[in-house]
Amino acid sequence: MKFDSETYVVFVAFITAFFGVFLSAGIVLGVPSIASEFGMNNVLQNWITTIALLAVAVFTLPAGQISGKYGVKKSLIVGMAIFLLASVGACLSISKEMFLIFRALQGIGIGFSNVSSMAMVVQAVKPQNRGKSLGFTVTGVYLAGSLSPVFCGFLVHNFGWRSMFYFVFPFLVLCLILMILKIPGEWKTYEGNKIDAVGYALYGIGILAFIYGFTNLMKTYGVICIIIGIILLIAFGYYELKVDSPAFNMRLFGNMKFTSSNIAALCSYLAIAAITTILNYHFQYVRGWNAQMSGLILIVTPIIMAIMAPNAGKLSDRIHPQKLAAIGMGIATVTLVILIFLDADMPLYLIVIAMILQGIGMGLFTTPNTNAIMSSVPPNETPNASAAQSAMRTIGQTMSLGLLTLVFAWIMGSLKLSSQYSAMIVQSSQLVSIICTAICIVAVFASLVGIKSKDSFNF
Repeated sequence: MKFDSETYVVFVAFITAFFGVFLSAGIVLGVPSIASEFGMNNVLQNWITTIALLAVAVFTLPAGQISGKYGVKKSLIVGMAIFLLASVGACLSISKEMFLIFRALQGIGIGFSNVSSMAMVVQAVKPQNRGKSLGFTVTGVYLAGSLSPVFCGFLVHNFGWRSMFYFVFPFLVLCLILMILKIPGEWKTYEGNKIDAVGYALYGIGILAFIYGFTNLMKTYGVICIIIGIILLIAFGYYELKVDSPAFNMRLFGNMKFTSSNIAALCSYLAIAAITTILNYHFQYVRGWNAQMSGLILIVTPIIMAIMAPNAGKLSDRIHPQKLAAIGMGIATVTLVILIFLDADMPLYLIVIAMILQGIGMGLFTTPNTNAIMSSVPPNETPNASAAQSAMRTIGQTMSLGLLTLVFAWIMGSLKLSSQYSAMIVQSSQLVSIICTAICIVAVFASLVGIKSKDSFNF
């Protein structure tokens, strides 16, 4: 069977998406083991996941302009190489500081990979096949989410947490080989533009200060960091409107469909991302399960997502994608309502029902929402649109875990997570679920706002 270059583009985007998510989703199962080895308290323990997502959020927008200027293929190769080397470094870590540094580097690699792979699909695939191709790519995300709990739970339980990183090495190498040998073309949209170093600095420092402050909101320096972050982000937006070659084209937000879909993405991931960690903590600390058993249950949601994503992608080519997205978020809201009552006595079948609803809801939301964002801009702006979509996702995920860290720190202080504090873990999880339910409702309305708006290409 002979594949054309377009098929290879979609396939590479699929495996890139898969392994970009595999560790991000699976490392949750290894967090208790990693925290135990390095002696982390509950606040630092949550940063095992958060720091990589924060790095993705910081480097996503620069990746948009850099990939547009130097080529999305080159950027994807660089991103995958950084991810591979950082994974090696994580395995060799001998201290918590060293480990967290390499987790941040992993985030940088994933940030470049996410933006470049999505932009490459949009630019290389014919418009009539774009929704299906995006759906196939997003399926890689959900398939990774499906397999990673089982694989990573098994690996952590039987071979230790480092085995998760060893497992991905050959696949990352394969991805790089395919990129170099099987995709001859290159796609550039900002080749003549200058790199906006000032814009990158304002955005990077601003988002870093804001999210770090958000996770330390109860402390004075946390509030100060949030204020500094907001000021820098406002300055970033104003500055980007003034320069000839901005890091991000802020005028894209003049399109209501683009704006509302990005807000919906931000709120959806802010509301939903913490659920996996909540359930993992519930299974391992409240119910006393091991990582392998927890992974077998956590597979439910991503399997449903993997089934829903390609079908939702096809539907979004025929039905208004924002209508599908709104329906999906409405279903996901029910999940969070159920988890408000999560405690040691909740029947397992009810937890599984909540996970199934989460899978259906996010499966219906993600691909149509991505299609709405990418289709609302002209072709030359696809790297920026991809960067914005990726930024909303990662900022939402990071803030979600930041919210989790904040609530756990408020209720538990600096205690280490363990089964003896299960009552406080339950209390913390319920409060997070209440807050996330409200945010999920906002995502539903945000999905509906831009339905009647037409695509506007006057940028």
